[in-house]
Amino acid sequence: MESKQLKQFVAVAEHRNFTRAAEALHIAQPALSVSIKRLEQSLGVTLFKRDDKQIALTTEGQTLYQHAKRVVQQLHDAELAINELKGLEKGEVRLGAPSMMGSYFFPEILMAFKSHYPNLKLTLIEAGTQSIRRMLLEGELDIGVITENDLPEDLETDHLFSSQMMAVVASEHPLAERTSLSFEEFFRHELVMFKSGYFHRDFLDHFSAQHGIEMQYSFETNLLPLILKIVKREFAITALLQLVTEHESGIKGVPFDPPVTLNLALAWRRGGYLSVADRTFIEFIKQYV
Repeated sequence: MESKQLKQFVAVAEHRNFTRAAEALHIAQPALSVSIKRLEQSLGVTLFKRDDKQIALTTEGQTLYQHAKRVVQQLHDAELAINELKGLEKGEVRLGAPSMMGSYFFPEILMAFKSHYPNLKLTLIEAGTQSIRRMLLEGELDIGVITENDLPEDLETDHLFSSQMMAVVASEHPLAERTSLSFEEFFRHELVMFKSGYFHRDFLDHFSAQHGIEMQYSFETNLLPLILKIVKREFAITALLQLVTEHESGIKGVPFDPPVTLNLALAWRRGGYLSVADRTFIEFIKQYV
């Protein structure tokens, strides 16, 4: 097997279409088909199930894909490392962060970093921590913010931030005067929540299932401004990090009883290549925090 064949195989597996894969690889579709056929012949197996409309991986193809994806990513990392040795920095940091962190924690840090390193490009992708873990492992992100519990072995982490999770209500809501709130009482109210895959939503789902409590979702959205507007107009209450309540007017954070603290970490692929830009950004955040 040659590295070019593996790259072509991965492209076809991910696009599930020879024409689209050929376009992404900037080669002719017949040449790609011939290359894949030769790969199958050299291995003595069929890698794709083919029909008129689409293709799919065979069992053998699925096995090869798991290894080929990793090899192709390592080849990409090696190219980055060699380029930097030649003085060609990657010049980009691809960061994944949950919306609360993206809205209230990172803006000042990103602007400060950009002022120090104006030639570097910063890409911030908002997503739930489960999605961020997947994108890190698949090489779509360089660095991500995830929770420190149940960490995959393929990721390395460095503690970033701890924040208490609060019940969040409008400033004039009857619960705003409370010094604490039990989860059982919280679940009796109409709720507006992020969708599954976001750390605080997953925590509440687990808690409610563990205690046999049914949550009443009036609204479900990943748009933080919409959640805040719904809460401020007293259509529902929610649960957010204390970080949000410290910076947002018109709402009040009420601690849960017992209190819940979420620990967040910076994460990157274990054994993956971190560019000079990535390493510089990690060190900058640690000094800033």
